[in-house]
Amino acid sequence: MPISKKTKFIRISKSKSALALPITYLILFVSTMLLISVTYVFAVQQVTDLKQSFQNVTAKQDITSLNNDILSVCSQPGSAATLDFRDSGGQLNIEPTSNSLALTISDGSGINAEIFNSTTGQVVYDLSASTTTYADFYLDGDSSTITNQSGASLSQLCIASGFQGPQIQLGYRPAVTYVSAGDENGKVVNDIRIYIVNLNSSTPLSLHGELPLQISCSSAQLITESFQTSQSENLAVISQLSGVVDSVSVPISSSSAGATINVEIVISNILVEEAAS
Repeated sequence: MPISKKTKFIRISKSKSALALPITYLILFVSTMLLISVTYVFAVQQVTDLKQSFQNVTAKQDITSLNNDILSVCSQPGSAATLDFRDSGGQLNIEPTSNSLALTISDGSGINAEIFNSTTGQVVYDLSASTTTYADFYLDGDSSTITNQSGASLSQLCIASGFQGPQIQLGYRPAVTYVSAGDENGKVVNDIRIYIVNLNSSTPLSLHGELPLQISCSSAQLITESFQTSQSENLAVISQLSGVVDSVSVPISSSSAGATINVEIVISNILVEEAAS
């Protein structure tokens, strides 16, 4: 018996309906899997970012503790401290030959002398891989390469962009104090003292992971030079630290006979090294 057109239409409709159901399930399955994959990748990235953020905080805390230990021993030759530097996913670098420092004094007339020229070393921590780019951000001190302000930090502890990514850098700048110290042979005596924290005797080191450190003040040096002047009102102490130049102006007291300027450089030699196990 011939199949009517109506019957054929019903059969085709049922066939299409039967085919549409698995296709719908397939689309839902693929969409669900895609959503799960995107959510998983996003969650993994969030966990990674949180881990890096935590590691960076830990590194900053440990470098800050290292800075505090260095400052605590720098005025006491023979004193020492220890620090368990934690694994923050990066690399600790002790660089004795970094941070070249040159100091010059000038009164604009008769006095123009270089009084110090050496590296003073620094400690650098390369942070774990991160998409964050840092402009220089100071955790202690500031960008000035010399200070004569009472209470100002000798430290230059900052987060900066290195060649291979963000890093925490710890170095030290000179600090200047001065006082008028009476008369000598009719001339007013001006005592200028410059403090330098020097890490260049430390052992070069580049290591990952947890690391016990010993920080010690091996010695203190005193370098003294005297200058005579008849007309100076101010003396500039010029610091060039890793190519960056700054200066401070020191007022000079004098009499009709002139002035004596005594410049004392106090150098605290600090050793940062891996502690013996």
